[in-house]
Amino acid sequence: MTDSAGDSRHLDTLDRDLGRFSSLELASALVTRPIIGPGVALIFILLAGLAATAFFGQANNSVIVVIAACLGAYMALNIGANDVANNMGPAVGANALTMGGAIAIAVVFESAGALIAGGDVVSTIAKGIIAPESMGTATTFIWAMMAALLSAALWVNLATWVGAPVSTTHSVVGGVMGAGIAAAGFAAVNWPTMGKIAASWVISPVLGGLIAAGFLWLIKSRIIYQDDKIAAARKWVPILVGIMAAAFASYLALKGLKKIVKIDIPTSLMIGAAIGVAIWLVMIPVIRKQSEGLENRNKSLKVLFGIPLVVSAALLSFAHGANDVANAVGPLAAIVQASQSGDFTHAVNIPLWVMVIGAVGISFGLFLFGPKLIRMVGNQITKLNPMRAYCVALSAAITVIVASWLGLPVSSTHIAVGGVFGVGFFREWDAERRIRHARLKAPDRIQYGPEERRRRKLVRRSHVLTILAAWVITVPAAAVLSGVIFWGINQVAG
Repeated sequence: MTDSAGDSRHLDTLDRDLGRFSSLELASALVTRPIIGPGVALIFILLAGLAATAFFGQANNSVIVVIAACLGAYMALNIGANDVANNMGPAVGANALTMGGAIAIAVVFESAGALIAGGDVVSTIAKGIIAPESMGTATTFIWAMMAALLSAALWVNLATWVGAPVSTTHSVVGGVMGAGIAAAGFAAVNWPTMGKIAASWVISPVLGGLIAAGFLWLIKSRIIYQDDKIAAARKWVPILVGIMAAAFASYLALKGLKKIVKIDIPTSLMIGAAIGVAIWLVMIPVIRKQSEGLENRNKSLKVLFGIPLVVSAALLSFAHGANDVANAVGPLAAIVQASQSGDFTHAVNIPLWVMVIGAVGISFGLFLFGPKLIRMVGNQITKLNPMRAYCVALSAAITVIVASWLGLPVSSTHIAVGGVFGVGFFREWDAERRIRHARLKAPDRIQYGPEERRRRKLVRRSHVLTILAAWVITVPAAAVLSGVIFWGINQVAG
């Protein structure tokens, strides 16, 4: 008995020790997990510096180019962590894509967009925000671009940490503006262009929200609220997919292929219309076959929107890679050009190795830090399903085309998040409308008090306020930070 009791005590002690060891192992994993991401990111930044050394090791100003390459890599990581989430968030939130699938698609299509169709020329520094000739010397210009790059990257990093999707393009614009003011005064800034950018803060999310809400109303009225939902879907889903194909074809023709061929807006719309009609005709038998045997309920409709939503996420990523990457690595390309030739007043050509840093950096940033913002956009603003997410993706493509026609420099972040807001607020309005309608039919129904009505809101107000505040202060915050960094660099270098 004594031996048995002793063995039992030993086993209990062993179980407790193993339990403590398992807990220690779990705690160690939890402690080291936050370190892994920054560690891998740091290795990538150092590799970008080594790549620049390989290209410019013997050249003058090679140290400056290496430092700039490291800053460009840091910026690219932050684009992946923040900006790309807006393309993937709706598809993940609607459960059309897993997180792993979204990251895989984004990595492939962002990189393809950057390397195949990435803008080979960025117009005179960050779309004419400042007059380069006002800088005086190439050295001053290089310090200004370094300050712009670092300030934009730091601001986007902070926004990602807080959980606010902000525009990386606007961060770069703010950085360039702040450095320009610090270097050459307020007269160096192209204020009409800044006015357009400020107007786009309001116009692009509102336009994106209205278009997304309009398509959701169309889907609800023509499909969801019909007695025979499947018959209605067979008629309308091919039309909606055709509209999506037309919008994306126009979008990619206009924005994503400018490196290969210049296409104006009327031509891009004609290309889009032709492709849209072709896809509509192809989708009629496909949707008919896909809808066979589906039950007449809303859940069945989600199946029909799944594939179009995945395709739209991939196309948005390609277009984003083609446009926003070039904007973000523009200051790096400008530094390289000014260091090599001393020329800083003409349009900037982006070398292939700079685009590779941008493309690979985005992929790493998305993989390491992107899930947080993907969840925010996809789940935490309002609940998305495939129909609602489809409306967000479609509104993003259409809004970019409209904004290009109006000549407004818009942000893909603002448009996509505006689309999510639009879908959420439309759902609130529609729910209120249906409650009022039901009350008229049955006045003795349970009435919701003010507190209950507030609790039943379908858009989280705290996230809306955080995101709007981050949008408003992005340009001024990046500008102030850039000005301070420029002043610091001047003090050290001078």
